[in-house]
This record gives sequence, C-alpha cells and structure tokens, in this order.
Amino acid sequence: MREISLHLLDIAENSVAAQSRNISIEVHENLQSDLLTISVKDDGRGMDAKTAQQVLDPFYTTRTTRKVGLGIPLLKLAAEMAEGGLSLVTEAGKGAKIEASFRHSHIDRMPLGDLAVTFLTLLVSYPHIHWVFDYQVIDKNGVRNEYSFDDTELKTELDGMSMTEPEILKFVREMFEEGIQALAYQPIK
Repeated sequence: MREISLHLLDIAENSVAAQSRNISIEVHENLQSDLLTISVKDDGRGMDAKTAQQVLDPFYTTRTTRKVGLGIPLLKLAAEMAEGGLSLVTEAGKGAKIEASFRHSHIDRMPLGDLAVTFLTLLVSYPHIHWVFDYQVIDKNGVRNEYSFDDTELKTELDGMSMTEPEILKFVREMFEEGIQALAYQPIK
C-alpha cells in the first residue's frame, strides 16, 4: 500500500470483520514534534496474546481466501522505515487498538492519501457501525486544530435513509473534504 489512508481502510475493515460495533479512527499530525500518529480502535472480539503476536507475521492470516496477511506487517514496516513504530493493544473479547507512528518529515514516510474518501467509504460501506473520525494538526507554533466527525447526528437526521443517495453522498464527501483540507499540512515547495 502506498498511502496511509489505505492502511486505515484495511485495518478498519479488519475491525468490522471482528464484529465491532464502534470504531474510532484518529490521524494526528504534530508538526511541532515532527510526529504523525494514526490509530484504529474497536470494540470487536479482540485477540488473545498468541494471536496478537501472530498478526505481526506476514505469513499468518485468519482468512481462508489467501495464505498471507500483509496489512499489519506492511504498516509496521512502513512506520519503522520512517523512524516510527507500531503497537497493538488487544484482549480477547475486549476489542483492539492499533497505533502506528511516523517521523512526519521523514523522506520515506508515505503520504496520507485521501482521508475524506477513506472515511466516506467506511461510513457508506458499513452503516451498521458507529464511526468516529478525528483528524488533528498541531502546527509548528503549537496551535492545535481539529476536525472530528461522529456519525450519530448524521444517522439520526437521515432517519433510515440510505447514505448512498447521490445528494447525501455529495454532502458527506464535501463535509469531509472541507474539514480535512482546512487543517491539512501543506509542505513548502
């Protein structure tokens, strides 16, 4: 995967497969401390200690459609190549949290990618999940700005209408794009 947003999508889909009902995704860019942190936290079935260790191995997967599980190992490698790391906190029956960190300015750090499309894809594809998205940027002067989205209000307003209706898709996509673009770090060219 070439973008962090695709890693977030992959991990969130793993959370859905783990029967999560609530999934929280965070992307925090701290330009003052030169750190980018992403995390996915869920309330799914979690993993025992042995399985948690195995998911870091690319030759382990619980899927029956293929014999390798590259998502988490590739994210771990990408984080380590950018002077960061990956942590997995989980317990059987109590969900999981995967967090990856990267040195923000590292030349080998992959780009964030299209967070708005990733968030929209998850929201529309899994409407039965309660989604919370949090994107935060701390600039070089220490000023913190944040865009947060909790789908509760939107789902209440829609009152059972499908999020795949064109007008709704357009509205939600624009809302994500505006919120994220307002904070997005733009490197000096």
